[in-house]
Amino acid sequence: MLPERGSHLSKHIYLDNAATTRLSKEVCEEMLPYLTDHFGNPSSIYDLGANNKSALLHARKQIAHTLSCEPQNIFFTSGGTESDNWALIGVAEQYKEKGKHIITTKIEHHAVLNSCHYLEKRGYEITYLNVDEQGYVDVEQLRQKLRNDTILVSVMLANNEIGTIQPIRQIGEILQHHSAIFHTDAVQAYGHMEIPVKDWHIDLLSASAHKFHGPKGIGFLYVNNNLKLPSFLHGGQQEQGLRAGTENVPAIVGMGKAAELAYEKLKETQSQIAQLRDYMIYRLENEISFCHRNGPRVNRLANNVNFSFEFVEGEALVILLDMEGICASAGSACNAGQTTASHVIQALHIPDELARGTVRFTLSEDTTKEDIDDTVAALKKILEKNRALNPRYQAMIKTAP
Repeated sequence: MLPERGSHLSKHIYLDNAATTRLSKEVCEEMLPYLTDHFGNPSSIYDLGANNKSALLHARKQIAHTLSCEPQNIFFTSGGTESDNWALIGVAEQYKEKGKHIITTKIEHHAVLNSCHYLEKRGYEITYLNVDEQGYVDVEQLRQKLRNDTILVSVMLANNEIGTIQPIRQIGEILQHHSAIFHTDAVQAYGHMEIPVKDWHIDLLSASAHKFHGPKGIGFLYVNNNLKLPSFLHGGQQEQGLRAGTENVPAIVGMGKAAELAYEKLKETQSQIAQLRDYMIYRLENEISFCHRNGPRVNRLANNVNFSFEFVEGEALVILLDMEGICASAGSACNAGQTTASHVIQALHIPDELARGTVRFTLSEDTTKEDIDDTVAALKKILEKNRALNPRYQAMIKTAP
């Protein structure tokens, strides 16, 4: 009989913050009035609606402040997936007379990759850039792949699985000498690092509130002033006439508050999380054999720890950790349940036997040193038991000197 989930620990340890974060108490309190008393439609001209329109403007200003841009550059969406779709498909549609060549990478989120596959079926040519063993894009390869008919370059700011932070500023500087539009999927990065969109020459940026302690189902797309995008949803005049539909006021208010809170103490919070990240990486590398760190040691998201463990399956490890009250993942939450290593891990050219044992741990400001210690202890126990059942592992141990 399987033990009940969490039966071995008095509390749950949540280490899957890349999948989603806890809604903060302050954000929830900010949203509540707009779920009850302030229920007016922002498009209405009477006070109940006009006040909500003011709330939307305030949230837009809160987000714009974090990016050092103007409020009119922020367009509210249903989340990162819609923002990515709008950016890629919108640019392709708007600038198709100029060219049909797009450059992206092999380790993008599926919201970008599947948008590219959609465009390929409609006659666009997509170049997928390789990455090195740390997950970095080769900037020189990108430079070489640029063509006169290249209309868009889409490179994620930080990878959602291995935490690698890409040289976005350097890419932006290269594209200053080319007419291609620059989009970055910042869903994992926004709220966790400074992103000066103008200094980095970013034209389009996608973000999602539930990755930085905001509500689910809301996000935004930053659009450079010089860029024109076609309407993504057709109907009313919401979002400057580009995204029709009655605005989700409570969620937008919550996202604005979450953005404000994230950037108020950004350096302090991220430094604290990074220290725990480094502590966990140190313990895993020094106390567990036959494991491999994925992504760089530095220049990675402060909350990201990703390891591949040999002689075990990642999905099995995640399930067994869950039984210990520990929440982790075998990769992106959007790909849960797949039996092969993710496209990100495959792009790093890790051997299949090792890649299948990949687990991602992502921390938050709620994570404690005790949480890390308990997780490492549980992981060591689980690995010892499961590797003991693996014939290849046993054969290696017997022949070891």
